[in-house]
Amino acid sequence: MKLLEPLVLGARVLPNRAIMAPLVRARSDADRAPTELVDVYYAQRASAGLIITEGCHISPQSTTRANASAHHTDRQNTAWRRVVDAIHAAGGTVFQQLYHVGRKALLSTLPPGERPVAPSAIEAIGGIMTAEGLETFPVPRALETHEIGPIVDDFRAAARRAGEAGFDGVEILAANGFLVDQFLRDETNQRTDAYGGSLENRARFLLEVVDAAIAELGAGRVGVRISPHFRSDRIGDSDPVRTFSYVASELDRRGIAYLHMLEGTTHDEDPFLPLYLRLAKKPSATATGPGPVPGDPFLAPLLRPLFKGPLILNGGYTRETAEQVLAQGLADAVAFGRLYIANPDLPERFRRNAPLNQADPSTYYSGGPRGYIDYPTLAEQQAAAIA
Repeated sequence: MKLLEPLVLGARVLPNRAIMAPLVRARSDADRAPTELVDVYYAQRASAGLIITEGCHISPQSTTRANASAHHTDRQNTAWRRVVDAIHAAGGTVFQQLYHVGRKALLSTLPPGERPVAPSAIEAIGGIMTAEGLETFPVPRALETHEIGPIVDDFRAAARRAGEAGFDGVEILAANGFLVDQFLRDETNQRTDAYGGSLENRARFLLEVVDAAIAELGAGRVGVRISPHFRSDRIGDSDPVRTFSYVASELDRRGIAYLHMLEGTTHDEDPFLPLYLRLAKKPSATATGPGPVPGDPFLAPLLRPLFKGPLILNGGYTRETAEQVLAQGLADAVAFGRLYIANPDLPERFRRNAPLNQADPSTYYSGGPRGYIDYPTLAEQQAAAIA
């Protein structure tokens, strides 16, 4: 079973290719430092080939959901060291995902008098549920050119802190409509300076962030996540094939540890069905045709030759569909989100083709242990059945 075969990633050999995807669970404290529940949660899932943590804010200017995590203070660093130690003690490997939300920051959680920042003053659609109800995303303030370098430095500092906390590496979130993604796409980046206009300029911010992380940790300890198909918050690109082909080539040139691609789309009758399977019903949308169907490109076959390091796909995969993309050589590993929420021993369940627990969405951001650290392992279920 290819999912359970080892994978060389940077200087590490992962025990399997069933990666734990980053999942915001809102179990940090009021200062955005992980609580001891977080230690237990990740240690329970240490049999994953690689754990990628929930996205962690790199500065007080990047804030969103209450009790989401951050890594820009000494107190947060101490707490993350405790989490990493628990994962390593359980035999796991862990990268910390780092991000800046950009225009998707909330006014209620930003420092007084500040507004969300973005490449251009274009607001995102939607918002975040708070204790007071839905808080919509406001119109952001366009960053001045001289303000961009300090944000790159915030990423650099966060990567340094991740190293100090003992993380095996970091993943730069250049996906899901957050700040790095906002710079990449021409729908949200309408700048006319060195960070806008041409594709090379729009990718400049991402590559500066990646280079900063590499300078701190080395290329083999840096991964990047992209989401070419994500557009639910009014973000898009006029030529995603060209944009993300350039990104993949530039990241390959830097020799980073892996490229992690969210290849599903939120605009579909079944948003959690992997695009790989949806395209089977759409013969015209093939990688060998004149180009991808607008809104439904499957870029893995196009990016695969451009990025020669490990490619991780994520997008509603099951045991069976993950095996298919690995067998076809479209990916080196597959990341699972909701399956890891409910199945801390997911690789063992895959090995035995055992039944899977179902996740409870009502507990995703509810706080506390319920729906977080109380999902049973297969061994616990079997022991309970005997008792």
